[in-house]
This record gives sequence, C-alpha cells and structure tokens, in this order.
Amino acid sequence: MPIMEPFSFASSDQLNYPVSIRIMSLEGEETPIPFSTLLERPDLRHVGSNQSPHSDLYVTVQVWAGSKPLTVPVQTPYKWFRNERKWSEWLTLPIDYSTLPENARLAITLWDLSPTGGEGAHGHAIPFGGTTLPLFDKDNQLYKGRQQCFVYRHKQADGNDDTGTPAFIPRRSGVGSSQKGTPSSIVDNDAEEYERLMDLLKKHEMGEIPRVDWLDQLAFRVIEKRGYGSAKSSLRLKAIQRQQEALASANPDASQPIPVPSDFLLTVELPRFDFPVVFADHEYPPPPISSLQHLSSSQSGLMVKPTPDIQLGPGISRIDADDETSAGRLIRVYDPEVGARDNPAESKHRRLVRSQHRNGILDKDLKPNAKVRDELNQIMSYPPTHSLSPEEKDLIWKFRYHLTRYKKALTKFVKSVNWLDASEARSAVVVLEKWTDIDVDDALELLGPTFSNSAVRAFAVKRLRKADDNELLLYLLQLVQALKYEHILPQSRQDVSQDSSLASFLITRAVSSLTLGNYFYWYVMVEIDDRSSEQGQDAREIYTKVAYDFMAELDKQPGGQEKRRTYKRQAEWIRILSQVSGEVKEANESIARRTDRVKHFLADSKNELVTLDPPLPLPLDPSVMITGAIPEETIVFKSSLHPIKVAFKTTSGTKYPLIFKTGDDLRQDQLVIQIIMLMDDLLQKENLDLKLSPYKILATSTSAGLSQFVPSMSFQGILNKYGNNAALAYLKQNNPDSHGPLGLRKETLDTFVRSCAGYCVITYILGVGDRHLDNLLLAPDGHFFHADFGYILGRDPKPFAPVMKLSKEMVDCMGGVNSEHYRQFKQYCFLAYSALRKNSNLILNLFSLMVDANIPDIKLEPDKAVFKVRDRFHLELSEEEAIRNLEKIMEDSLNALVPVMIDRLHGVMQAFRT
Repeated sequence: MPIMEPFSFASSDQLNYPVSIRIMSLEGEETPIPFSTLLERPDLRHVGSNQSPHSDLYVTVQVWAGSKPLTVPVQTPYKWFRNERKWSEWLTLPIDYSTLPENARLAITLWDLSPTGGEGAHGHAIPFGGTTLPLFDKDNQLYKGRQQCFVYRHKQADGNDDTGTPAFIPRRSGVGSSQKGTPSSIVDNDAEEYERLMDLLKKHEMGEIPRVDWLDQLAFRVIEKRGYGSAKSSLRLKAIQRQQEALASANPDASQPIPVPSDFLLTVELPRFDFPVVFADHEYPPPPISSLQHLSSSQSGLMVKPTPDIQLGPGISRIDADDETSAGRLIRVYDPEVGARDNPAESKHRRLVRSQHRNGILDKDLKPNAKVRDELNQIMSYPPTHSLSPEEKDLIWKFRYHLTRYKKALTKFVKSVNWLDASEARSAVVVLEKWTDIDVDDALELLGPTFSNSAVRAFAVKRLRKADDNELLLYLLQLVQALKYEHILPQSRQDVSQDSSLASFLITRAVSSLTLGNYFYWYVMVEIDDRSSEQGQDAREIYTKVAYDFMAELDKQPGGQEKRRTYKRQAEWIRILSQVSGEVKEANESIARRTDRVKHFLADSKNELVTLDPPLPLPLDPSVMITGAIPEETIVFKSSLHPIKVAFKTTSGTKYPLIFKTGDDLRQDQLVIQIIMLMDDLLQKENLDLKLSPYKILATSTSAGLSQFVPSMSFQGILNKYGNNAALAYLKQNNPDSHGPLGLRKETLDTFVRSCAGYCVITYILGVGDRHLDNLLLAPDGHFFHADFGYILGRDPKPFAPVMKLSKEMVDCMGGVNSEHYRQFKQYCFLAYSALRKNSNLILNLFSLMVDANIPDIKLEPDKAVFKVRDRFHLELSEEEAIRNLEKIMEDSLNALVPVMIDRLHGVMQAFRT
C-alpha cells in the first residue's frame, strides 16, 4: 500500500478573520489623447488621466457573490503620485472569511477625477478601470500573496458571476490558435513562458520554493536577459488580447461580449497564511442518537456518517488535540532541517567565493565596470543604520582591493566580513592594513557594539590619534561609553593598555591634558557610581580598572601626582556641595530659611568653600580657576528638588555662577548639550555661525551634577513683565538703538535670529519635547537658547505637541512672518539643516555609542533610538525635498493652536503656584 505524504490545511469556515486586500500599484501605459481632441472635447479635457500619465486615482473594493454585493465598498485614502501610481495600502472589508460563499469575489474599481462626471460616475469621479478578483481558485483554495489583475479601461468592476471584468483570463485552445512558426505563435509561446515564470516567482515569494540567495540571483539575471524582468508583462497582454479578439470573431453571435483587457495591470496582495485555506461550507453538528430514535419510519433509513479515524505516523502530532474543532484538521510534522542556523550550500559557496587561495591574486587587479561602480557608490552612501544584503556583501568583498582607496567604503567592508571564519578574518585584516585614512565618523562607528574584532577597533583608534584635544573632547563622552565594548578583563592583573587599544589611548591623552583628564575622570566616576541593573557588575569593574590605571599612569608622569591631588580635591568639593544641597532639599522650611542655611554653610570656614587655596580647576570647566564661594549671592530655587545657585570668585577677578542639583540624573541633559556643542562646531566649519551658546553641564554622579548659570529670562517671565510683543520690548530695553532695525541694535537682532534658527533645527533633530515658554530663555544680548532636556527622541508629556517649537512670541520679535528678518531666519534654518544632514553619519554614530549608557529616554527603546534621530534627517529625500519638508514643519508648528493653549495654561498654573 503506498505511503501518502502528510498535507496540512485549514478550512475557510474556521477562519474568523476579516477579508483584507493590499492595493499595491498600477502599471501600464496607453497612447495619449491628441491635444486637439482634448480642446474639442471638454468632457475628456478635465479627466485627470488625460492630463498626466501619473494622475491621482483612488480605489474602491467591494465583496460580491451570486451577482449581488455582500458589503459596502471600502476606499483607499487620497494619495499624491509623483513618478508611479503606488498605494501600498491595506483595506479591510466588513466580512469574515468564515462567512464567504464559494463564488465570493472582489470587485475592484479604480476611479479617475473628473469634475464633469459621466457614465458610471461616482460623485466627481469616473471609472478609470475595473477588475474582478475571485477569492477562491478552481481547486477551491483561497488565493493568497501577490496577484496581478487585468484592468478593463473605462469600466466599473463587474461583480456578477459571469463578470465582464475578470482579473484572470485562462488561455483557451482551439480557437484562434496560430500555426507553428508564425509571429503569433512566437508571441503565444512567449506568453506561456512568461506565465510559467510568473507562477514560479509567486511560489518563490510565498516560500514554497526554498530560497538560496546565490542561486536565486543567477535565475533572476537569466529572467532579465530574456526580457521578462518588466512588470508590465506586455507579451502576456498581447497574447491574451489576440486570443480574446479571435474568440470574438469566431463567435459573432455570442450573447455576452468577450472581455478584452487594457494595457494596465493592477498588483494587489492578499493575506498569507501558514497553511492552504480550503473552502468549506458551514457544517451543522449531527443530532444526538437519542433524537434519531424518534424519527418517523419514512426517515428511519437515514444514517449518520461516522468521523473518519486518522492514523498519525511517527514524529507527527495533532495541534491542540483536545480541541474538537481543530482535531484532525491541522497536524504538525517534525522537519529536522527547519531552524538550521546556516545553509550548508550557501556556506560552501561563500567560502569558495572568498577563498584567498583561489581568488586573492586575481582580486587585487579586479576593477568594477561602470554599472558595478554605480552599485558600489550606492552601497557606500548607505547610512550606518542600513543592513547590507548578502549580495552587497559579496560585491564589496569581490572588489575589496579596489575599494581600499575609498575611505567611506571601510565600514561597509568590515560589515561584509564573516569574522567568525578565521581564514576570512585573517584575509580581511591584511586588506584593512592597506586602507586609506578614514574620517572620524567612520572610526566612531567601528568602535560600536557591532564590531568586536580587536584589529578593527585598533584601526579606528589609529585614526583618533590624529585628532587634537579640542576635537577629541567633542566625542569623549561616547568614547568612554565605547570602553564597554572593549576586550577588558576586570579580573586580569595586567594593565588595560594590554587589553584595549582604546583604553590605552584615552588614558595617555587624559594624562597629558588637564582638560581632557578632568572630563575623562568625571565620566568614568559616574559609570562607576551607576549601580542600576542596566549597567551590570562587569561594566562597573571595567571602569574601576580603567580609573585605577589612569591614576597609576598619573603617578608615572612629571606633574602627574599634582593632577591626581587636584582630582581628589574636586571630588571633596563636590562631596561638600552635595551635603548642603541634600540638607536643603530634605529640610521642611521656607525658601528664605533654606537660603540662609546655605549661606551660613558656605561662609563657615570649616567647610573650606569660602576660600580655596590653591585655586581649584572647576570640574564644570577646568579652564576656570575658582578661589572661593560668594555666600551672599546664593539663591535656592523654588522647585521640588530645590537646586542651589552659588557664585564663585575666579583668578581672573570675575564671578562664575553655577547651579548644583541633587536628586536628578543629569546625564541626559549632559548628552544633549554635548551634541549641541558638536553641531555648533560642525556648523562653524561650514562658515555658519548661529550664535549658539549652550551652557555647560556635568553629571558628577547618577543623582547630582553641576550646570552653568547664564543670566537670562524665560519667555514666560518676559511675557508676564512686558505684555504684548514682550521679547522685542525686553531686547529694546537692554539694547536700544533708535536707528537700528525694530528700534534695537542690529547685532542684537541678528544674534536673536541666528540663535533661534540654530536651536529650532537642533531641537527638532534631537526630538526635544516638553517645550513651553518657561524653558525657552533669552539673554539680554539677544542669545536665545533652550533649557531642561528631560524629554528627547520625540517623547513629550503633552498631547498634540509639534515636532518643532516655533512660537508666535519668537516670530513677533523678528517683526512678524512677513518681515525680512523672518525670511532670513528661515534661510538660516535651511542652511543649518542641510549642513547637519551632510554630517548625519557622525551624529548617528555618536548616538549608537550611547545605547547602553543608561540615558532615560534612550534605554526606553535602545534599539530604536538611533533610528528616531535618523528619521528626523529624512535621508531618503533629496536636499530640496528635505528643505520643503522642513518648511512645512515650521509652518505647521507656527499655526498650531493646541501648543498655544497649552502654553497659556502652563503660564496660568505657574502663576498660581507662585
């Protein structure tokens, strides 16, 4: 007895899932109507498709059965087409698969815009074309996956059983057949071949044919060479049209006209299921045996057919065997090849292709042709977040020696290497040593968590050695985070310099520079203080070892012991400030009593704050040497954490006011300020000075930190004091000039316009949220800046918050939306956005190094943080399109009503609290 192979399927009556369809795209073309005809025919002149080959269309879909509609039609939303008609929209119809009859079909109509209407008009639209797609095939299986449907021009979809707009037209033999060797027979044969290939491609897409990438590529190239790569399938259309015309001529008396499709094909996609779905009508359960005994004698011959017994072989088990509704319908078959980590054929192919012994000598002289060179340039332009396909990796490996002269190709080459293959890794390191110098942004990418090879990381450090102290300081925060990804063994007794080239480099530079050493010391101390579960014990031990080796290296250098004593004094100074700040925060006293408490604490000589001898480099800015506190200028702010403002005397004779806060993690604010400083540096290199003045901020632990105090007023405070057009009145008071623009000094207004543009663009890119008039600040000299970065990456506690904060108060200070200063402001925004988009790789790589930094808004979704920043750059758009998009964002932000209401409500609440 032959053994039958197991077959798994589901029945449609059990599929309680709504019918849905994805409208993909419309392809095809037709001869345009002559212009003279359009002039004579107003009814044709105003039809959208007669004016443009890519006019706006919308699609309606309706379920029919038995020549009657079963649902109301559903419609795609309006969409503007540019180069092609592509919707990619899912539509869900109000009916489940379980209730569909066998002859159910989808009537799909494409509607063209026409103000004059006409036959079959649908409001201000007329049918562009229609097609009717059956839901079940001739074997009663549910159609799934992508389908190409013929479109019948100028016809509304006919949902009747004998439809005149069938999506599929089977080939018919006997009538209209061509003699062998004639042009018609050649076209027919080509159409048959096309249909065969399309069926195979559909099976491949549905996973019914195993995917073997390298073999698939060979097949796709052959298909393209034969001319079947075009999705328009003109050969198939011609063959079908010829066949239908022949049928029509052979049956002139037919009651129904033979449908002939147009040159258009509509591509749609139906839901895919793990198993074939076979039509099954609703089955009613048989009556119990007891009821059968009461049947009349005329019905006594009825027999109830027993449920067939299914014998399951070895390795086969029922799915949910306890469920009577599914028992016997779905079975699970064990396949030992499912879940295999690698395809042995693909692995063998890759090893053969990349074998240094076989191809190394030939590859050194291999150069790409024009087409391949364009492909390589496209690959090199990918952002750091882009994943390379196997074909792209093979292409890069093939031309690796040629690419060594292109610095932007290095990161893509490293991604293309299988570093788990020892032989391939050795060959890659040899090529790596021949590569030209790379930019800093690529070096930072190589230090991320995805690159663990020590030779690759050492190559990146080699590039960083060329950076001066000022440039290195811009990336130091991220480089300290990158130490987590180094091969540092916490329990090892040897120096970290022997384990990690990055640790050795950072320690060497930190020892030689007081400024770098100051920030390096505090960045490492904060990581040691982080005892959260996200940090982990291993990471703390790594930073502890790095700090120990840093101090040990200081002892070996001339003057190093003095620096070490300086860092120790800074730590003690921070400890004393933390003590008084903690006492003030916990005290149940009025603001005046709290302020007096701080003043007395600072004035007490025992606390060693009123006099600092020798002068101490300020941890917040080590270029500033402080000599003591000024107790009488102390302020305690009225907020939940009660931060304190303390002014210190400096060796230059000036005062340096700062704010110390405990109970708050300032690392997120520190990151934002660091990125703003970096962006300011990038804009300056583009000769674009936007007068940015980010205040300095330093986290000294996970719950305390320092920030620079900049004399300024919030927009809310200015509004309360000066009333209408408050910001302009505030600047006029501090910078009056009767001959200047708007009655104030020209330099002041220019500073305000430039700084507004810079902060608007930067906070938009970083997704800074919770923007209100209390954290928009304005200095007397016109410098505008933001404060309080508790929400970033698009997070915002307020509903309907705009993605950019551009308030009416800011624009009024420029003279209004019609002023020349506002136009100049927009121009600065466009220039800044374009300049930062050019450097997007550097910014994205810096954020990728911070995904494990325990930054509050990054750790919420660490896998998406970099992508959220990338999305704000809109790298998929051209520069002109990106600028237009930014302009629209600015207009939407300025015209939004909800933020205005929230700002006013916020002002009322703050006044009530005061």
